[in-house]
Amino acid sequence: MKKIFAAVLPLLMALSVNSGAVQPPAAKKIPYRMEKHGQVRVDDYYWLKDRKNPEVLGYLKAENAYADAELGRIAPLQEKVFEEMKGRIKQDDASVPFKYGPYYYYKTFHKGREYPVYARKKGSLSAPEEVLLDVNELAKGRSFCSVPFPSIRPDHKMIAYAMDTGGRRFYDVYFKDLGTGKLYSDKIEKTAGDMAWANDNNTLFYVRQNPETLRWERVFAHQLSRLRDTEVYYEPDETFEISVSKSNTDKYIFIRSGSTLSTEYLLLDADAPAAAPRVFQARQPKLEYDIEDGGDRFYVLNNSGARNFKVSVCKPGATGKAAWTDLVPHREDTLVEYIDVFEDWLVLKERKDGLGRFHLFNRKDGKESWITFDEPAYMTDLGENFEYRTDTLRVTYESLTTPVSVYDVDLKTGAKTLMKRQEVLGGFKAEDYAEERLWFAARDGEMVPVSIVYRKDLDLASGKNPVYVYSYGSYGYSTDPYFSSARLSLLDRGFICAIPHIRGGSEMGRRWYEDGKLLKKKNTFYDFIDATQYLVDRGYTSPGHIYAEGGSAGGLLMGAIANMAPAGLYKGLIAAVPFVDVVTTMLDPDIPLTTGEYDEWGNPGVKEYYDYMLSYSPYDNVEKKAYPNMLVTTGLNDSQVQYWEPAKWVAKLRAMKTDKNLVLLKTDMDTGHGGKSGRFEALKLKALEYAFMLDLEGKGK
Repeated sequence: MKKIFAAVLPLLMALSVNSGAVQPPAAKKIPYRMEKHGQVRVDDYYWLKDRKNPEVLGYLKAENAYADAELGRIAPLQEKVFEEMKGRIKQDDASVPFKYGPYYYYKTFHKGREYPVYARKKGSLSAPEEVLLDVNELAKGRSFCSVPFPSIRPDHKMIAYAMDTGGRRFYDVYFKDLGTGKLYSDKIEKTAGDMAWANDNNTLFYVRQNPETLRWERVFAHQLSRLRDTEVYYEPDETFEISVSKSNTDKYIFIRSGSTLSTEYLLLDADAPAAAPRVFQARQPKLEYDIEDGGDRFYVLNNSGARNFKVSVCKPGATGKAAWTDLVPHREDTLVEYIDVFEDWLVLKERKDGLGRFHLFNRKDGKESWITFDEPAYMTDLGENFEYRTDTLRVTYESLTTPVSVYDVDLKTGAKTLMKRQEVLGGFKAEDYAEERLWFAARDGEMVPVSIVYRKDLDLASGKNPVYVYSYGSYGYSTDPYFSSARLSLLDRGFICAIPHIRGGSEMGRRWYEDGKLLKKKNTFYDFIDATQYLVDRGYTSPGHIYAEGGSAGGLLMGAIANMAPAGLYKGLIAAVPFVDVVTTMLDPDIPLTTGEYDEWGNPGVKEYYDYMLSYSPYDNVEKKAYPNMLVTTGLNDSQVQYWEPAKWVAKLRAMKTDKNLVLLKTDMDTGHGGKSGRFEALKLKALEYAFMLDLEGKGK
């Protein structure tokens, strides 16, 4: 404790008041020399990687103290915005129950409680409630507690639940007897939280990650009351990660091993959990596939000669690629994102012109139909579908103006039944807001969509409306136009909120992703900047009134545009858990999750990729110039982007920038990549981010 205080003291002294102004901490410089491909880089802040060094913790705490001092004046605004956000949430609420076997399962939230209660009812929704797990009880005395919906044993008499209390996504697994309510003595420590029950009601398959790199690399079988677990599969290739799941028919346990551009499935007989797994189709470079069991055949979503994916079928006895027969051909204008299979139905989640839809096939007669929606911009996905023998499909839907909605769709008629729409308290009316889907020409001529939302009573002709721009743009993850009740705190204060659907996602198909990765990664950053400039050119806003946010790989986006965008375009940037030290991280295979990323960013061991990554890496391209106001957030236990990346970036920005704008670093010392775990606690950071922007815009009242 004394050592930590001694390390913190000189840093805290930097926070002393100088002529009435709080001074930021200045991280010391210890040059660290790195050489690759004949080029030498010197990193003055490499020392911040040592989380065991008391001086590192001292620096992070000093940054927190400085941020708190600077943000103290907007604390009342943050509290006001937080109360607004919290006030829109129905505190006593429940999810729509889903049927699984003889029970209806759901989760509830109770007034004033942070965490869900998982529950069920037997036979009908009018039956008495049976509480499976109250996460509020598990979370008592803990600063972080994440417990996903428990895994239900096939006989419905037991649950296995995974709990992470550190934020680094290491889950301990517990077993609860639902008849007695007691916990078994069995406990599996430090798993990935990914698991599936065999049909013997005694064997649980689960995934364990590498303790250093955090790669999901091993599958184990745990038998109740057995002291030692059996290793079922180890993935030796460091570019692959594994997961487990169960087929819709309950006949198989799937072990999926995948990298960015290649997949391999192994099948386990769920009725014979001790049997060895067999390979479905051996991995091949650039062959991606996913499977689902349909009883008499397997359905295979794959990209063999099909960039946007197609659907093939094969018999259970011959599952190799040579035996695949195409059922749904490749279409250049339609991306097949995933499939689901039921006794009488095949369901494809497709994306065309940037919007999602469901493509239905009757497995008996082959007839096709579609589930579509008519708003200009929206997002839709499959909901919780646990019954294989069903003619009802549960889907979710939302848009920039429509709260999250759950529909049950009659697969025979296509009729949609609204089961629940998120209730937004505080007088929200969807008709008070307008959403638009716009298209702009990026600098290379590519037409890129952008979705925007604003209040209908906003004066769009003023040209000075504040704009909040958010996107992601990596890994093929699409940034869909989602609903946010928290966002209303910006919209109701005159903000326009925009989501550019930039390359690097998959909004416009697989090409969209391929044109925003590897040696084309800069398209992601250019699209975002060009989208912002388009909103200026259209008269929606003007430089000095624009704010941008991104997290994780979206934080890389923020770091890149900070270096690349025209001076003065953005007034403020929010970078959440940002991946900004691209080259150094990708050169270190011991850093969590690095080796599996080579197909996304490139392997810097190859000079062509090294040079290109170095040309946009935010940390490496900080220069002596003016930067926007910045709020940077991270978590000490982050398992995805290590805390030292934003810490180093902020230190370097402070040392080199030529302006007097704020650069603030907030490190949550108790959490990881996802931030706080409670439903209200998580809103406090969002309220701070919004207050940061509102204050800069002069809308702090």
